[in-house]
Amino acid sequence: MANDSGKAGPLSQQQIITDKKSLTNNHSDTETNHCSNTEMNHHSHTTDFVPIDTCLDELNQLNTGLQEEVVQIDEPSPGGNGEWKEEVEVAYRVDETPPFGLCLLLAFQHYISMFIATLTIPILLAPVICMDADNVGKSEITGTLFVASGVITLLQTSIGIRLPIVQAGTFALLVPTLSYFNLPEWKCPSNIVTLDSVNQTIDFGNETSYIIAGSEEHKEIWKSRLREIQGSIMCAALFEIFLGASGIVGKMLRFVGPLSIFPTVTLLGLSLFRSAAAMAAKHWWICGATILLMMAFSQYLHRFSIPCGFYSRSTGCRKQRFPIFKMFPIILAIVIMWIICVILTETGVFPDAPDQSGYAARTDLRLDAIYSSPWFRIPYPGQWGMPTVSLSALCALLSGVLATTVESVGDYHACAKLAGAPPPPLHAVNRGILIEGIGTFLDGLVGTGNGTTSTSINVGVVGITKVGSRRVIQISAVFMVLFGVFTKFGALFITIPDPIIGGAFFILFGMIVAVGISSLQHVDMNSGRNLFIIGFSLFTGLAVPQWMLANPAAIQTGSMFHCAAP
Repeated sequence: MANDSGKAGPLSQQQIITDKKSLTNNHSDTETNHCSNTEMNHHSHTTDFVPIDTCLDELNQLNTGLQEEVVQIDEPSPGGNGEWKEEVEVAYRVDETPPFGLCLLLAFQHYISMFIATLTIPILLAPVICMDADNVGKSEITGTLFVASGVITLLQTSIGIRLPIVQAGTFALLVPTLSYFNLPEWKCPSNIVTLDSVNQTIDFGNETSYIIAGSEEHKEIWKSRLREIQGSIMCAALFEIFLGASGIVGKMLRFVGPLSIFPTVTLLGLSLFRSAAAMAAKHWWICGATILLMMAFSQYLHRFSIPCGFYSRSTGCRKQRFPIFKMFPIILAIVIMWIICVILTETGVFPDAPDQSGYAARTDLRLDAIYSSPWFRIPYPGQWGMPTVSLSALCALLSGVLATTVESVGDYHACAKLAGAPPPPLHAVNRGILIEGIGTFLDGLVGTGNGTTSTSINVGVVGITKVGSRRVIQISAVFMVLFGVFTKFGALFITIPDPIIGGAFFILFGMIVAVGISSLQHVDMNSGRNLFIIGFSLFTGLAVPQWMLANPAAIQTGSMFHCAAP
């Protein structure tokens, strides 16, 4: 077969069926002629008699060859226009829109899931840029990240890949950023203290002066570090824009199959287990209860519907049973555990001392972010000052951009399958990567300290809720922009205890791993070649990063070069 350009292209399902019938007819004619000739030879020359067993053996061989030939062309090419071999049952497909009230709740659930994952980025970034003691600064950079993510998500779902996929911060760019700021020249001053520490006249050793956390002097310290990284992020984003605009990613996908998608998606989920374990370890009982609630709601109670009241202009008020556990397992679990933690905090069950077990589950640890944050704040380009570029940081971020590109391609296919959509075509994948590159450039422009990529957590939410509506994600993007500007509302969610977030990570990151493994369901696992590729890619993806963590000084990038961004 040939496509419009004259080059060989992937076969459609109709072509596959037609070719299969044609092959079957040809083989049947061959078998009939052969057996007929055998019968004629039997009547004319008995010495040329061929037993019926021989005909049956040849028939089996021909059928085996036919099956092998059909199996080779039956699997749709990733990025092609084929269909999945087995469709996933969904409540709402990509082009379908749930009722308005339900749509708002589903969108808010995606916002909460994205918020939990994205909040981890400023939490991990704050210590290395010397912002750790400035909760107001954390709320400002968090609001900036959410506004940028909302704008990029709207672009991605409207003119990009056009799947129900959320754009948010990425750990692939966070890791090189953390490594860069761990260099000796970026070590934080040791005399940064909180105002409470000064009021308590704590001895700060040989320091003759100190910097109050949140003061203008302190803000300039972390702003200078953000300017250092945001210019490099903008330059790295140009490379991703080139990959999408040139169509290189789409051309590469012609050679990408389930064996390539499996390690990409699976290792993405496995690489996040450290973040989940670190948050869960702060209070395993709270984390375990969160996991049990999500498990109960999504796996056992999803069959039960709760009577709810609805109103419409045509029918007025009416009672209707609604599958609340199936649609909102994440929100319900987080809200229930959050309320329990508030009660246990107010009743004094959780200790007040930071060194005692259970302290991290308190809900009043970050209340100053709510009191001190402004009501409204609109992020703007260059809000931290003129960006600068570091050559060593740029090289590290380029590797992160390549990683986010590969991860996003895997997320596109996983999201399409869970949303009941066909595999994304090559031109749609190219558009998606192009929009992600533009989004990363926007992140660098406004100074989020990070880039953008498709969030695997929200892909997991699509799989759990069985709602693949694109409209839900677009409304969720509006929530991101509104709540990112309304900083006090965003600061409210900063008070969610870390063990609850860790419990949500266990479920959502586990769904990512499961989606990656599910891509192997039609792969021949009796093939030694396939087993070698699966085992080697998975083991190498786990071993090499572990070695890099154990030997951080094994690879030196050399001297550093700095220049001001134009």
